[in-house]
Amino acid sequence: MNFIKRYLFPEQLPYTASSLLILAARIAFGLTFLSHGIAKWMTFEDASLSFPDPLGIGSMLSFSLVIFAEVFCSVGFIMGALFRLCLIPMIVTMCVAFFVIHANDAFAAKELAFIYLVIFIIMFFTGAGKYSVDAMIRKAME
Repeated sequence: MNFIKRYLFPEQLPYTASSLLILAARIAFGLTFLSHGIAKWMTFEDASLSFPDPLGIGSMLSFSLVIFAEVFCSVGFIMGALFRLCLIPMIVTMCVAFFVIHANDAFAAKELAFIYLVIFIIMFFTGAGKYSVDAMIRKAME
């Protein structure tokens, strides 16, 4: 009976275990997001000419900002370096993808943007955890 009780109603994870789960999520979601950015970066010359311009700043600048969010911010996300600051462009990119670019599409077409958006918002509030560059900097500043 105790096993069932512990399984169905577990105690809160210790800080170390929670931080390991956050690290795993940072790596998994960061690498997949990074792969999207690298693919875009590899086709920059051709794709930047026809990339959507939802903010009215030009296709090339829009495409560059997406690559910045998907490549450079993903690296910071994975490492937990300036974690929340890196998440802001990532969240904005997914908001634009979900609410503007794919606004009239079926949910299946915008599902990936929605999943990333939810994950990034959750991660913004949880923080980078104990195993991150930010945690090392914070500890050095004490």
